[in-house]
Amino acid sequence: MKRLLLKKLLDWKQSPSRKPVLLDGARQTGKSFLLETLFGGHFEQVIRLDFLEQPGLANLFADSLKPDDIITNIEIELNISIDRQKDLIIFDEVGECLAALHSLKFFAEQCPQMYLCASGSNIGLLDSFPVGKVEWLELYPLTFEEFLLASNQPPLVKAFEQVNLGKVAHEKLFSLLIDYYFVGGMPEAVKAWFEVDKDITERTRTVQQIHASLLSGYERDFGKYSDKLSAQHIQAIFKNVPVQLSNTMDDSVKRFKFKDVLEKKSRYKELAGPINWLENCRLISKCHPIDCKPDSPLKPLAKENIFKLFLFDIGLLGHMLQINYKEHRDQKYHYKGFIAENFIQNELITLIGKPTYSWEYARSEIEFLYKTEAGDIVPVEVKSGKRTRAKSLQTYVQRYSPNTTLKLIGSTGSLDDPAARVLPLYYISKVKEILG
Repeated sequence: MKRLLLKKLLDWKQSPSRKPVLLDGARQTGKSFLLETLFGGHFEQVIRLDFLEQPGLANLFADSLKPDDIITNIEIELNISIDRQKDLIIFDEVGECLAALHSLKFFAEQCPQMYLCASGSNIGLLDSFPVGKVEWLELYPLTFEEFLLASNQPPLVKAFEQVNLGKVAHEKLFSLLIDYYFVGGMPEAVKAWFEVDKDITERTRTVQQIHASLLSGYERDFGKYSDKLSAQHIQAIFKNVPVQLSNTMDDSVKRFKFKDVLEKKSRYKELAGPINWLENCRLISKCHPIDCKPDSPLKPLAKENIFKLFLFDIGLLGHMLQINYKEHRDQKYHYKGFIAENFIQNELITLIGKPTYSWEYARSEIEFLYKTEAGDIVPVEVKSGKRTRAKSLQTYVQRYSPNTTLKLIGSTGSLDDPAARVLPLYYISKVKEILG
C-alpha cells in the first residue's frame, strides 16, 4: 500500500541536517506502517518504541533527556547497537510519554544528523510540544489517488497522472470513485476491499465490520482522553456531523447548527470545547464560509463561529448514515451531493492544509475557494452528478470577474477554456498542477 507522504520523508532523509519528524494524524490512518515499513525499508535498522503498547519504556527517559543518555538506555533495554548515522528510530504514540516528546527538542539541537521520527494520535490534545524543533507532518486516510494505486491498475494510474479526460478512462475512474465513497481511506478497510480472493458480497461485509470497529475505537478514545461529561458531548457532536450533512440533500452543505445538538446548549461557545477536541484529533474539519469579496488572505474574512463541519473519512461517513454499497453504486439517492462535497473537502485538506473556505451571497453558494501560488482566488463549484448548470458560479463571475473558475462534476470535463476549467470530481488532487 503506497502513501504519497513517503516522498516528503525521503526528502527529509536526504537533508544534511534535520529536525526530528513529528507525524500527526487520527488513529488507524497508517502512521506506524508508513514510518516502520514504507520509510523504514530505506534503512539498515529500524528501532521502534511504542509507548502505548509498552508504557514502561518511559523509564528510558526518567534520568535524563540528553540524546546520548537516551540512546544508551535504548541500547541496554533492547540489547542492540544503534548507528547514529544510519539507523531510524521511531517514537510511536509519543503523546503517551511526554518525556519522549520533550526530548525531541534536544535531539534537534544536539543530534541533527540522526534519523528520529515520532508519531501520535493525540498530539493535538497536548498542552505543549516542541514547536520549531520538529518537522511537522500530518497523515490522513488514503486519498483517492492512493486508493487508485492500491487497486493495482497501472494503465489507469497512468491515465490519472496524465489527467486523461477520455470516456474510457472516465468510466473506470468514476466507478473506482464510487467504490472509494463506500470504502473510504482507512488502510484496514482499503486492504480488505482489494482482497482478490473474496467476492463483492464478502468484501462489502468485511469493510462494514471494519468501519464499525473503527468507530467503536474512536468512541472509546472519547472517554480515555476526556472526562465523562465531555466524552458524552464529544460523542454527540461526532454523531451529529453526518446527520447535519445528510440534511442538505443535493444542495451545498450548510453551516453547522449548534441548536439541538446538546440539551440546553445552542451557542458556539457552549459547543466549542468538544468541536475543537474532535478537530484536534483530526476526526472532523472546518470550512469557513465568506460572505464578501474573497481576497487573499482569506482567514481575516472568516468568522470563528461560522463554519461547515465535515468528517475525516468518507467511508466512515457513509457507514454512520447506513448507506450501503448498492446505494452508492446506484448514484440516484439524494445524499450524493454532500458526499461529493465531503470528498472534496478531505482531498483539499490533504493537498493544501486546513481550514478550507467557501463563499455565500444571498442564495448563492460556492462550495470551495482555492488560492493559487500566485494568490489568485479560484471559485470551485462541486456538482456530484451529470447536471452541471451552476447558477451560483455565474453569480460569482458576474460580481467578481475571476481570472479562472473550476467546476468539479460527475462526468468528463474540459480544460480547453483557461477561464472556465471543468474536471471530473476525482481530479481535485491535480488542482495544483492545473491552476498553480
